[in-house]
Amino acid sequence: MKIFTSILVLLALALIVFNITLLDFKNPFQGDSIVAFIGIAASFCAVLILLIFRISKRIEEKMNDNR
Repeated sequence: MKIFTSILVLLALALIVFNITLLDFKNPFQGDSIVAFIGIAASFCAVLILLIFRISKRIEEKMNDNR
């Protein structure tokens, strides 16, 4: 599961980088830039969710080891 989440985090980070290249800094809220902002926000949320999931699994493992 750790490898799977790591791969997904890397893919989400790659999407963030890709969407940053699509941004037009002169007109940030028009055309493809708004789509890029949405993509960056969605990828950032995915990274946060995956990191929270990984931390919760670590806590669960520690709780099971203490029993």
